[in-house]
Amino acid sequence: MSYLQQIYGSSLALHNDLYQLTMAYAYWKSGLRHTQAAFHLHFRQLPFSGGFAIACGLDAAIEYIQNFHFSEDDIRYLGTIEGNDGKVLFEEPFLEYLATMQFNCDVDAMPEGTPVFPYQPLVRVKGPVIPCQLLETPLLNIINFQTLIATKAARVCLAARGEPVLEFGTRRAQGIDGALSMSRAAFIGGCSATSNTLAGKIFGIPVKGTHAHSWVMVFDDELESFEQYAQALPNNCVFLVDTYDTIEGVRHAAKVGIALQKSGHQMAGIRLDSGDLARLSIEARRILDEAGLPEARIFASNDLDEYIIESLKTQNAAITVWGVGTRLSTAYDQPALGGVYKLSAVRHDDGAWSPRIKLSEQTAKISNPGIQQVRRYYRNNNNQRQCAGDMLYDIHTAPAAAPRVVDPLDAAKRWRINQTEYEDLLVPIFAQGKKVYDSPALADIRQTTSRKLQELERGIKRFVNPQWYPAGVEQSLHECKMQLIAQAHADADTEAGI
Repeated sequence: MSYLQQIYGSSLALHNDLYQLTMAYAYWKSGLRHTQAAFHLHFRQLPFSGGFAIACGLDAAIEYIQNFHFSEDDIRYLGTIEGNDGKVLFEEPFLEYLATMQFNCDVDAMPEGTPVFPYQPLVRVKGPVIPCQLLETPLLNIINFQTLIATKAARVCLAARGEPVLEFGTRRAQGIDGALSMSRAAFIGGCSATSNTLAGKIFGIPVKGTHAHSWVMVFDDELESFEQYAQALPNNCVFLVDTYDTIEGVRHAAKVGIALQKSGHQMAGIRLDSGDLARLSIEARRILDEAGLPEARIFASNDLDEYIIESLKTQNAAITVWGVGTRLSTAYDQPALGGVYKLSAVRHDDGAWSPRIKLSEQTAKISNPGIQQVRRYYRNNNNQRQCAGDMLYDIHTAPAAAPRVVDPLDAAKRWRINQTEYEDLLVPIFAQGKKVYDSPALADIRQTTSRKLQELERGIKRFVNPQWYPAGVEQSLHECKMQLIAQAHADADTEAGI
């Protein structure tokens, strides 16, 4: 049984916005239900003022699409919705159509763990306009959040420089599904484990945990609390040492660690959760080493993020395991990715596709037309493959051998791509409604993230003022876009009588 079904049951078709259903009804009413359309899901701005994002959420999106149907109960509910005149909104034949509607669309997407940049489609949906339209809200809901969290996790793990990052964010996450989706996305982004045991059960993510201050406070004496915990769980001893006095807590933990050694066990470490983490960790390391416990690790928590971890690293903090909670699970410094889902082409009866464009007074909100694909070019740098740049192009126009690329926000900024090694990033997921993609194991996706990040230049991964990554629009697609803009303005001028 899929993750979504385990949590919510079989039907999630009503996990949607009403306006998707009113548009579906209007398409049906207008005789357009067989019209073929293409939609693309993308975002316009990189999160966290960073240099990259990590595509995530595809597996949940696949599960949603595979189980997409309106149950009898869903149809009954839709039949009760009223319009502004107090009459039912949807007529019975349309509800009957929804009850038997088949998902027969093509879906292509970027595999999870792929670095992605603005205006690049993470998902492309092509097929009959009604099912395509009905996927907008759920796909955005799934992909936006998990991509945001995977990106944040990747940044945090980059700051940790290969040391384990434990995701401790369930208690501050946005509800049950928010916590589960977050745990999965954080693992893809690079976290080593989660504190969420349900996420461990469902996704197979390693689970880790220590104890809270309440355990220490139940006892009259901190040392006794550590001794009792060690007696109960001798193979899981990470002692939280800052309940009363941190340095004294480290000394108490060291005493118990020595006793564990004598009984054939090993104290895993201590956890710092407050105070000057750099100073305290250095002093704690000295105490543990002098006690003959050099293998005991120092864990740290307390509202950590990539910036704090990077700062602690520059201060030579003796921390080697990082517990990151609130600022990861809530994407604390950016609450939403801002992804959008835009129609970009409509197919005529003769089979030809006609590009479509959404205009805006803001250049950043003007959409790209056509049936889009992203091509990533590579160069060889000291015998290592490195990303050289990306090009968005229309699949019906074959790119030149050395294509010219235009910046999506500044048409004066153009460059030519001379690399010959490339890959197209959108891969087939569904063909005519049939799943044709085998989802990798979660651990393999996590490895993909790590490998793909290594292919980006170091400056692109900076947290402050990252290096710009060359990602743009193939010149002929840009020219098509400009022609559509000019035509739309000309039509508007004609209608206004100018």
